[in-house]
Amino acid sequence: MSRIASLLRRTFGLVREHVGTDHVGNKYYFIPEQKNWTGRVVRAKRMVVAANPSELDYREGSIPSEWDAWIRGRRKQPPTEQEILNNVQYREQIKVKALEVEDKDRALQGKEYEDGLVARPALAHVRGHAAATQFGRPETSEDPVSAGNTFQPGTWAPPGEKK
Repeated sequence: MSRIASLLRRTFGLVREHVGTDHVGNKYYFIPEQKNWTGRVVRAKRMVVAANPSELDYREGSIPSEWDAWIRGRRKQPPTEQEILNNVQYREQIKVKALEVEDKDRALQGKEYEDGLVARPALAHVRGHAAATQFGRPETSEDPVSAGNTFQPGTWAPPGEKK
């Protein structure tokens, strides 16, 4: 069998083994280490053929994390359907528990605010950004200042216009 596969590989190129398909329809393949027609050894590879090959249609999470770990070589064996289903159920349980904890935390914060144990956060109005050249400076004036050595671009605005 290996001689026939070797002959096919040398004649038609790389032979890939179908390992599995996920719920989205992506197909996963394993290409074993093999020699090409020139005799060079091509190392083993793992690849995915996307169900939706357009880059514009790619969304985060379109490759399940279990298959992603297999593709990147972080796990030796490809995932089973049962393992993927168990992980999906586990993630849903985590989301439910996170919502419960968040609700408890909000209730506790509300009680602490009512009891006066914690001060409410101050609402600060931030103007501009610290990286801006005018940050921390007074508002621009409509009156021209000096055009000498102290001139700062953007410090004067024509009358009737506001930034």
